[in-house]
Order: sequence, then C-alpha cells, then structure tokens
Amino acid sequence: MSATCISIDRKTPMLLPPDLREWVAPDDIVHFVIEAVEGLPTKHFAVNRRGTGSPQYPPQTLLALLVYCYANGLFSSRRIEAATYRDVAVRYLAANTHPDHSTICAFRRANAEAIHRAFLHVLTLAREMKILKVGTISVDGTQVTANASKYKNVFYDRAGELDRQLEMDIAELMRRAEAADAADDDEGQRLPEDIARRETLRAKMVEARKRLAERARKRAESERAAYDEKVARREKRKGSAKGRHIKPPTTPRTARK
Repeated sequence: MSATCISIDRKTPMLLPPDLREWVAPDDIVHFVIEAVEGLPTKHFAVNRRGTGSPQYPPQTLLALLVYCYANGLFSSRRIEAATYRDVAVRYLAANTHPDHSTICAFRRANAEAIHRAFLHVLTLAREMKILKVGTISVDGTQVTANASKYKNVFYDRAGELDRQLEMDIAELMRRAEAADAADDDEGQRLPEDIARRETLRAKMVEARKRLAERARKRAESERAAYDEKVARREKRKGSAKGRHIKPPTTPRTARK
C-alpha cells in the first residue's frame, strides 16, 4: 500500500486574499502594535519635512515595524526587510510595502531616543490594558517580582520599578538591533548573486551533487582498500593472533551505483 500525500504544486499561480487581514489572526499582537503606534505623536522623529527628494515612509509605519519585530526577536534590518515579504503579519503591518534594510537601519539610528520613548509608551499601554506580553517581552512585572524576591527587606514603588525594568528591556533590544546591523550579516537568508536565478540554481545544484557523489565514491574506494589491507594482514596471522573481526566500511549512499 502506498502512502497518500497532499498534492504540492508551486508552479500554479497562488491567489492571495484581497485583504491581508484574512491571513492575520484577529488576536495577533500586531493589531495592538499598529493601533498603539498610530496614536503616538511623531514630531520628534527625524523626517524630511521639506517634501523634496524621493517619497519617504511614514514614521508611524517604520516605528510599528521596529516595535513589532524587535518585540518578536527579529533584530537585523536585513531580516526585517525579508519579513515584509515572508511574514504575513509583518507584510500586513507594512501595508504590503517593503522598506529596504538601509532605510530601516537609518531610521533606527537617526531616531534611537524617540523610538525608545515610543517603545516604552507602547509597552506601558499594553500593561494598562492587561496585555501580559508583547511578543517576547513580559509587561506584567514577572521579572521585577523575581528580582525583588532576592531582597526581602527592600520596599519600592512597583509602578516605577516596572517602568525601569521595561526601560532596560528596550535598551537591550536596541543594543541587539545595532549589533545585528553592525555585523551586516544576512544570516543565511540570501543566495549568492551568481546562483540567484532559479535556472542557474538548479544547474549549480546538479554540479554540486555530482562533486559530492565523486568525493563519496573516492572516500569509499579508499576505505575499502584500507579494509582489504587489514583483512589480508589478519588472514596471515594464525589462531587467536588474528584478533577481532574487522568491520567492513559502510558505503555512503551517494557513492552507491
């Protein structure tokens, strides 16, 4: 009996929904981030207010993009750019636009302090609305309570301590984002230019598989020769001097004909 598999056809055009919200769960935290950021003033953000040059992304869009991605552990500007294509929630947040990594990085560096303050406001708003977590960030004071338990005789203003903890959390996220951009590493998400075309990729892959198979064949021949030599030496010995049975080499699958 053969297994029944779902048909996978990547060549048939895929019809996306007319509204990306159909693909984003109604309880996804992205909805909260968008609404929270839309209500923030952006006068402190560095933008070209003269209206000259190329059109620029609204600061609310880039801010929401960074808040959502950083809160979910996505720090590299290159990976955030890729997420605007791959991640449905991020694509919805960016309204199906795709800020490049240079734009994302420049916005963060030019507005680091404003982003920090806005991020804190979003997390404080979440706590006020009884939202316990924004992405990977806890806003209910769990970490503060754990830290404070070490000092039983210390009294503190809980609200102020929560804010200080969130401040430190945001500072760490911003530090990680800068470190990721400073490394300028695509983290394995992009193909080298010379094989980026699908036809070229396929041809290169065929060549690579042939090279791997040839290496495996040569390694198998070498191991077999070494095995035969050991067996021949063993057979020349007498009685118990022959020692243990010599295990034959395992031929790699790619080397078999």
